[in-house]
Amino acid sequence: MSKLYMSAPLPFVGQKRMFAKHFIEVIKQYPAGTVFVDLFGGSGLLSHITKHFHPDSTVIYNDFDGYRRRIDNISRTNHLLSLIRPIASRFPRHKPVTGDAREEIFRILESEERESGFLDFITISSSLMFSMKYKMSIPEMRKEVLYNNVRKSGYAECPDYLEGLEITSCDYKELFERYRNIPGVVFLVDPPYLSTDVGTYRMYWRLADYLDVLSVLPRHNFIYFTSEKSCIVELCEWMGRNPALGNPFARCRRKEFNATMNYNAGYTDIMLFTDPGAQPSRQI
Repeated sequence: MSKLYMSAPLPFVGQKRMFAKHFIEVIKQYPAGTVFVDLFGGSGLLSHITKHFHPDSTVIYNDFDGYRRRIDNISRTNHLLSLIRPIASRFPRHKPVTGDAREEIFRILESEERESGFLDFITISSSLMFSMKYKMSIPEMRKEVLYNNVRKSGYAECPDYLEGLEITSCDYKELFERYRNIPGVVFLVDPPYLSTDVGTYRMYWRLADYLDVLSVLPRHNFIYFTSEKSCIVELCEWMGRNPALGNPFARCRRKEFNATMNYNAGYTDIMLFTDPGAQPSRQI
């Protein structure tokens, strides 16, 4: 057997390392030769674990967020961190990096981006910021305080991490359509969580997008991940108790008002209303 990774080799928002042991217990119950489709591949950890325990199965990893490119550039990222590390170490561990040192770091980042056209912003952010506060561009990083959180050693290269996987990069709906009619197919469904930060993903998710994901679940085997914060399970349970409700806003008109809280935060107020004098629906 190839090496088993129980966590992703590079930082990633929402990787399932805390679920790894439980996931293994479930995945081992499927027969050899089962086709597994990881619709929201993320860090590839679920696909990697699945392939490890089902070496003869087809495992499709949807690398929509470009994690494979980050893996391929670990040596470059390690070199970049080796240039940043002595500058950040002028300050105590976990303390702000300020003044000329801060500007030195940004000069290094800007130079690398010009020369190579690639920066692993998630890994760099985790080395210079706190609490998974990832920024995806240098201008965005410049708005933040930098800290001396750089690892004392580089990240291990892992050429075998994605070995044996069929890798694609496409919308999950397209991938689902390709494999939905495969007998016995198992879908691994780990979408960005509702009500959590999705700033590092390559798409903007509305509530409808989260709900659309549920359409892939009926009539298929699946392993689905969500959180209590998203309330998706609670919502589905409520819908199950009220199957005849339909859309109560279907006959409404809509008005919106954009409000500002402060210089960088705002929200949209929405008013839904029926036409005066219209007959109310008799649907129960």
